[in-house]
Amino acid sequence: MTLQEHLAGELAAARARTLLLTDHDEPELLRQHTPLLSPLVWDLAHVGQQEDLWLLRGGNAACRGLLPPDVEALYDAFTHPRAQRARLPLLPPVEARAFCAEVRGRVLDRLERLGRDDDGDPFPFAMVVSHEQQHDETMLQALGVRTGPPLLGTGSPLPPGRPGVAGTAVAVAGGEFVLGADAADEPFSLDNERPAHRVHVPAYRLGRVPVTNAEYAAFVADGGYDQPRWWSPRGWAHRVEAGLERPQFWGTDGSRTRFGVVEELPPDEPVQHVTAFEAEAYAAWAGGTGAAPAGARLPTEAEWEKAAVWDPATGRRRRFPWGDSEPTPALANLGGAALRPAPVGAYPAGASPCGAEQLLGDVWEWTSSDLTPWPGFRPMLYADYSAPFFGGGYRVLRGGSWAVGPSILRPSFRNWDHPFRRQVFAGFRLAWSADEPGA
Repeated sequence: MTLQEHLAGELAAARARTLLLTDHDEPELLRQHTPLLSPLVWDLAHVGQQEDLWLLRGGNAACRGLLPPDVEALYDAFTHPRAQRARLPLLPPVEARAFCAEVRGRVLDRLERLGRDDDGDPFPFAMVVSHEQQHDETMLQALGVRTGPPLLGTGSPLPPGRPGVAGTAVAVAGGEFVLGADAADEPFSLDNERPAHRVHVPAYRLGRVPVTNAEYAAFVADGGYDQPRWWSPRGWAHRVEAGLERPQFWGTDGSRTRFGVVEELPPDEPVQHVTAFEAEAYAAWAGGTGAAPAGARLPTEAEWEKAAVWDPATGRRRRFPWGDSEPTPALANLGGAALRPAPVGAYPAGASPCGAEQLLGDVWEWTSSDLTPWPGFRPMLYADYSAPFFGGGYRVLRGGSWAVGPSILRPSFRNWDHPFRRQVFAGFRLAWSADEPGA
């Protein structure tokens, strides 16, 4: 397969997801289900507008695009916060789809010329694929908070889990490893993943799998949301202000609501839709009550990445936790079709060198790290992708979720959000410093 064929396939896969997620009546696409997320019709036209900007105009916003300037301005994410977008005079769905189709046709014509009579740089195409796949995930978040009859069904089947893995941990030896990515090894990595650099990480232990619904339910049942001692001061203030009592979408009767479907809470799935504050409170409770060894905490993002990729036997990174082969449904739960995390222990073949499992897919995992640039950071052509968010109090999430497009995810991929957000398909796993008793 040629590079052009590969990129054309990735563009088509992202667009197929977008069109599937927006294949609803116009009133559904115009609804804004939460101020935190856009109406679906905004995302639909926005992915086309960004594709026009980066692939047809080379990122030159001063160059006239396919939309009139006053209409294109409606899809500037920095000018119009999400809470305001439902009030904008947005393109109707039929016009948004026609616009996206027109842009795509011209993009494919340009892709055919890649390396022949233009600069031959494939990175902008991959960046646009990543952008659209990321918006597909945010559209799933919007459909997740939507109220009303189900629109997406119950999801595709997943492999069964294994007993005996929840609550267990693996050891990771201390020492240096290579954190991050370089263009030579990962040409489509984004700017905040670069450059690769060596860091020293002391020995630690990491949860073999993410914390499950059953484990988290024990925290809820033990009054974890009523005891400030388990929470950071900021986390407790947010818990009180937001009235948090359990993870988002959990009922008081042991049920959960998933995309409009009410079902019994699966005990062996990773917990999701919790804030970083809730994750930290659970870690403090688990380490303080004996539900987990003392000293439980969230891992740093360097600890998370080392456990995911570093192979001490070879002294080098693996491309993925299981090796260098691309993700498949036998190795990780990605792509969005399942609409939920897989039970823990479902992917033993996807284990990393240290034995940690389900590091890619299922749930984004909160870390204790704030979003900061790696030493030597340089913005990519989309200069505002990362830089405006450094130092803004954003917390890093790693590993991807079940909703992430498999082609855009790498162990070096860094997601971020405010630590009080819950709409993200986010969970967590625990870590312990090696000198902690019982670790």
